[in-house]
Amino acid sequence: MKIPKEGDFITIQSYKHDGSLHRTWRDTMVLKTNENSIIGVNDHTLVTESDDRRWVTREPAIVYFHKKFWFNIIAMIREEGVSYYCNLASPFVLDNEALKYIDYDLDVKVFKDGEKKLLDVEEYERHRRQMHYPKEIDHILKENVKILVDWINNGKGPFSQEYVKIWYDRYHQLKK
Repeated sequence: MKIPKEGDFITIQSYKHDGSLHRTWRDTMVLKTNENSIIGVNDHTLVTESDDRRWVTREPAIVYFHKKFWFNIIAMIREEGVSYYCNLASPFVLDNEALKYIDYDLDVKVFKDGEKKLLDVEEYERHRRQMHYPKEIDHILKENVKILVDWINNGKGPFSQEYVKIWYDRYHQLKK
């Protein structure tokens, strides 16, 4: 797969541990790529759920994926401020079809006032048992929650207001 360039559009596909397709985002605009990460933007992007329900994202969002960290980050840009939705997930892979990752159910929501909330713990426990997540995955995810919380607490990467502004401005430049 050739690495997408700035301004290209890609599809994003999330899967579950058992290999089943979970959710697909169409036409995410690529803002930056390097050997380890991809930054993109979704703006009124079509999302298809595994049961074929479809919906469109409501606001622009900067998306961040990394090949070494077991999470991805969505910075949702709203009039009242930026909030974040972070998926605990495998590092991404990229092929000719899409950017792909495994969604491991746990999510961290960061509200515009900085409050953090760990979500879907029951879903994680249920899927961990049903799909037989290995102990190594459980350990990796718990360690990556710690890394993610450190990034949030210290305003690292996507959790920096400057980061969101830079990439949202770049999106507007490319959109023209």
